[in-house]
Amino acid sequence: MTKAERTKQFILEQAAPIYNEKGIAGTNVDDVLEATKLTKGSIYSHFENKEDLSIQVSDYLLDKICSGINLAMKRENSAKGKIFAYLDFNKTPLNTYIRGGCPIFNMAVESDDNNCTVKSKVSDIISTSQKNFASILRTGIEDGEFNSSLNPEAYAFKMFAAVEGATIMCRSMNNDQLMHGLIESLKSELLSYEI
Repeated sequence: MTKAERTKQFILEQAAPIYNEKGIAGTNVDDVLEATKLTKGSIYSHFENKEDLSIQVSDYLLDKICSGINLAMKRENSAKGKIFAYLDFNKTPLNTYIRGGCPIFNMAVESDDNNCTVKSKVSDIISTSQKNFASILRTGIEDGEFNSSLNPEAYAFKMFAAVEGATIMCRSMNNDQLMHGLIESLKSELLSYEI
């Protein structure tokens, strides 16, 4: 990496948790300046404007959460192992992989009515995630892990929606234990389809 690329990466890394906690609308350039200890000129030599910074930080956050989830799942060989790895990745909503909660959920809520670019990126990630989870479950059926009464698409949607919703609820109530119960329930449901 060049010095300029390292500086840009540093700005993205420092800005990411701020954006994840405060949102795009709630974050201003002064927040980023304070976190990075850089000048406004230095920030804007790497980003065209606040909107460009916000889009690139959003990309960074979404890439980071997806990479973390994929890495956890790739360590497993079975369909059950991969799904359980995803669930376990999300078991501590008060101490999330990226400070401030799940950026997928955070950005989905914020961009719903006012940021078409970010909304489209989040929509793509949610759609891709659903397809990937369903594909893993279908492979599990084909490999004889699960019986054919498991509906991969329905379970994938239920699991993803439950985990994302529970993350924000647990964070609001300052309680990880509720997520632990949900994850055990989702695991038990999947185990009921084991052959």
